[in-house]
Amino acid sequence: MRPKSPTLTANELELMKVVWSREHGATVRDVYETVRARRAIAYTTVMTTMKTLEQKGYLRATQQDRAYVYRPSRPKHQVIRGMVREFVDRVFNGSSRPLVAHLIEDEQLSESDLREIAQLMGKKSSGRKR
Repeated sequence: MRPKSPTLTANELELMKVVWSREHGATVRDVYETVRARRAIAYTTVMTTMKTLEQKGYLRATQQDRAYVYRPSRPKHQVIRGMVREFVDRVFNGSSRPLVAHLIEDEQLSESDLREIAQLMGKKSSGRKR
């Protein structure tokens, strides 16, 4: 059996998004019902995946009554930043420039997306001049 990757899989990220969206934490049942409304999934799959997320350090569990309530151990922006950094390292050998070029050239970006990216780049550039 191969060791569990510290990076989130697509299924793990889907469950994390549900937990992040719940201010007071989520039970396995909460997450299961939310995901099941979008696609077929087994309760045991959700339970096992949430245990895996706890082992990986993404969730922490506390017992309330007869159920465990899961809360994120890390904020969403921190996890996503790490996933993007891992992707850039793996795919682009650590260079962000090709990723940004792909995103800008992507026909999926709207004019408003491109304007927002330009504004972010302007803020980043002005911050470096100081």
